[in-house]
Formats: sequence, structure tokens, C-alpha cells
Amino acid sequence: MRFSIFHNVGAPGRLDDVAGVLDEIREVATYADTAGYHSIWYTEHHFGHEGYELIPNPVQMGTDIAARTSRIRIGQAANIVTFWNPVRLAEDVAMLDQLSGGRVEVAVGRGLYGREAMNLNPVADPRDQEQNRALFEESVEILRKAWSGEFFSHSGRFFTYPQPGIEWSHPLSPPSPEFLGEDGTLNALKVVPQSFQRPHPPLHQVIDTPRSIQGAARAGMNGIFWMPPISELKGRFELYRDTLAEATGAEQALGSGLSLVRDVYVADTMEQARADFEEALLTSYRWICHWRGLNNLREVGEDITGRELDYDFLAERNLLVGTPDHVAEKVHELQEELNLQDLLLWTTHPGLTHGKAMRSFELFAEKVMPQFAGGAA
Repeated sequence: MRFSIFHNVGAPGRLDDVAGVLDEIREVATYADTAGYHSIWYTEHHFGHEGYELIPNPVQMGTDIAARTSRIRIGQAANIVTFWNPVRLAEDVAMLDQLSGGRVEVAVGRGLYGREAMNLNPVADPRDQEQNRALFEESVEILRKAWSGEFFSHSGRFFTYPQPGIEWSHPLSPPSPEFLGEDGTLNALKVVPQSFQRPHPPLHQVIDTPRSIQGAARAGMNGIFWMPPISELKGRFELYRDTLAEATGAEQALGSGLSLVRDVYVADTMEQARADFEEALLTSYRWICHWRGLNNLREVGEDITGRELDYDFLAERNLLVGTPDHVAEKVHELQEELNLQDLLLWTTHPGLTHGKAMRSFELFAEKVMPQFAGGAA
């Protein structure tokens, strides 16, 4: 089983000390690089003046981390592709893959917050879900074309590459039908450099609904889940497996191609774990569930009408918080029930001190990982 770190960076009250926060991010990554964690993932969020989400560009963050590590894989969870010029994103990811020697993992998402979408690309307006999905799917199509290593062109609803009517003539650029039309204008582009990993870095999608689960499986993308309890995840894991099997024409194992983000905190006692982690954890959930609601935390068939968001509500559903043995027991449960092979630890909730987060990562690496064969991959 592989263990990774999902590092959504929040530091409320520390916007005047971002340099210090970045040093802490680096310390987590360099420790994880030596302690056997498989990968580390950064998020993309914008305009976070509240201090809960500080990284606007996970590719840029990953570039800094690549220069300071040698083994750990570096992911973005996720690039909100609807905010980007897809060719520019393809270039930046390919460059990071070259700089890191082929250690990049790429996750893509559609975007949730109107504050971000409407000020970065109004076409991505999450209030128009059909248009947002269409933009997402076309952007991913262009990413794949751009990473092909070949000259490519694209004409779609939202993007055209190359733009028509661009004349190109230069003695150091011999004309070729690969990229020039008979009228001497460009008809194709090539992204340079190509990615280190061929045909491109592993591609993941943050998934939740049946439509997104089936879409990812049919597109050959790995999936990343977060919130739901095991009883609800079972059906979603099975839907991904069955759709992937249908798409590939080959039998697929439950859990194949899927990873799961879980809120994880390890301490010497159960009481200490809750005391350290509770408020930081609830800060994240209060922030996110304001937009998403609590329904994604329901057990199968459960009516949670009137339930309030609190620690006990979460603890009985999806937390891996406690002593090393307790957390290991919870990981075993995920492995047995879902055949989970990739677990992403979300420990760095906003407000948790850096020292406590580091101690939790250390306890996990020293006392939980050894209980799972392959944990030090």
C-alpha cells in the first residue's frame, strides 16, 4: 500500500508570514522524501484572503519542491483546468516533469468557487454546470494533444490552436507540411519540451458524482475521492471499476486506479490526538461544507437532516485520528473494504501548528507504515 501527503496549505492569521509558511511546506516535503511517502500533492486556490487556502499555483509549488527532493513524486490535486489556457498548463507541467526527472502526477478539476472562476475565466462559471463540464472536457482533450510530442491542432467550442491566419516564414525554420498550410500559415503547433514521462505524466481526476466517476473511468483517468464514509464509497468504487472494465474490455480489480484523501492525525493518545486536531479539522470542514453541504458525508440510506457539523459527526464516518494502532486499524479497514492501495493523508488543516503536523507525519511513518507491506514504496 502507498501512502502520500495531500498538502492543502492554510495558515489563517499568517498572511504577513508567507515566507515562513513556505519554509514549513518545504520541511514537510523533504521529510516525506526521506521517510518513505510515495507522493506529495498541492492544491490550487485563489483570492484566499481568509488564509485557509494559500497556494494559487501547484505547478509552481511543485517546481520548488522538485529542486529540494530526489525521490518523492510531486502532484497537483488539482489543477483547475477551467481557469487555465490549456496549452500553457501543458507546457508548465511538461517542464516540471523534465525538471523533476519524471516525478510528476497530474490531477485535474473543474472548480467550485464562483469567486475564483468568475475572476479567472467567466466561461468556467460553476452556476452553469453543463458549460463548465464542456470546458473541462475540451481542456483535458487539449492537454492530451499537447503532451503527445507531435504537432497538433485543435478546433473546438472554446479553443482554437493555432489561431488562423498566422504567416510563418523563417530561414531557420524550414517549411514543412507538419505545421504549415499551402498558404504559408501555421496549421499546427508543438509543445516544447515534451514531458519526461511518455506519453504524459499519470493523469487523475477529483471525482465524486456518478457522472464524474464514469467520465474519468471512460477517459482512462485515475480517480481521487475524499469525503464519503466507507459504506457510500463502496458503490462509487464499484462504479469506477465496472466502467473502467467496460471501457478497457479487461477485468479490473476493486480499487484499481483510485486513491482516497483522508483526514489523518497521529498522536501518542486518543485524547491528545483529538485535542490537537479538532479545531483545525473543523475549520476546513466549516469552510468547505458551506459550499458543499453535509450530504456527501452520509452513510448509505442515512437521513442526516438536522445533524450539525462537529467532531463526533466526522469521527464516526471518515476520520483516521488517534494512536498509531488506532489509525493502522482504520487503514486496514479501508484496505479490506475497498481494496484501497493509495491513501493520501490530509493532516495540515489550517491552524494546526507545524510542529504537531510534523510529529504526526513522523509517527505515521515510524509506527503505521511498517504495518503495511509496500508502505515504503
